[in-house]
Amino acid sequence: MFEVIRYTPDRSDEWNSFVETSKNGTFLFDRRYMDYHADRFADHSLLFYLDKRLLAVLPAHVKGDTLYSHNGLTYGGLLMSRHLTIVQTMALFREMNDSLRSEGLGHVSYKCIPWIYHRLPAEEDLYALYHVCRARMVARDYSTNIFLGAGLRWERIRRRAVSRAEAAGICVERSERYSDFWRVLTENLGTKYGVRPVHSLQEIELLHSRFPENIVLYQAVKDGEVVGGVVLYVSGQVVHAQYSSATSLGKKLGAIDLIYQRIMLHDYHDYPYFDFGRSTENPDGSGLNEKLVFQKEGFGGRGLCYDIYEYDL
Repeated sequence: MFEVIRYTPDRSDEWNSFVETSKNGTFLFDRRYMDYHADRFADHSLLFYLDKRLLAVLPAHVKGDTLYSHNGLTYGGLLMSRHLTIVQTMALFREMNDSLRSEGLGHVSYKCIPWIYHRLPAEEDLYALYHVCRARMVARDYSTNIFLGAGLRWERIRRRAVSRAEAAGICVERSERYSDFWRVLTENLGTKYGVRPVHSLQEIELLHSRFPENIVLYQAVKDGEVVGGVVLYVSGQVVHAQYSSATSLGKKLGAIDLIYQRIMLHDYHDYPYFDFGRSTENPDGSGLNEKLVFQKEGFGGRGLCYDIYEYDL
């Protein structure tokens, strides 16, 4: 019988220690990351104990009568101890659902953690979602990924872009000056899509200060001017491009291609996976941006799905 406990800030150290040793957790689930936007979500994260031993946690928030796991994160879901079994996981979902039902909640929206982020196989939750919760898939997003150890096969158009950038004298540097890149990023997103970055400059600087080895900025510089940049989220075995943008000159000269060459072939070549992230425009994963996918596939990237399930309590 699991004891289901609501998260409170006094449990942050215990939570963070568990995330670090779980078989499918990343720094995004550390409370120092999660809580930067705590004012935007009514936190309803859960901890699951069996015989006083913490075996799982669920980052979550509530809106209306629905529990979400978690709309403030790229991916979410149950973080599991390597000791949690499939039988225990099924019991956990039954008891969690009973607990949520007793609180008056009526629905659950459940994001999955893509398997490339797993340290060990960790899809017990998917089995339980179907066989215990009778969950239905309501969204499937599309991400482009590279298995770095499989040998990169860049298309000719990408190799030519690198040559242009090198010939133009562009230099790639790891930088702490997020403000320079944020001007480029904000202008591009505003002009092209009418939106702003998910993180403000102040937020990304705060998060970088808390996770300096996990949140990393590379910039392409020509004649002292930033013409492109990529912000990486680096977890245990995945290098993820959280933001990527270039000026019109940077695009013309292949600045982003040169940055990716530095990242993939040199600085992070020993990581198993590189995740370009989603290439879709709508919350349910529809509206595939074909030009963006074409660029990512030119580096050798291929598809991985990010799924969201829902079920009624």
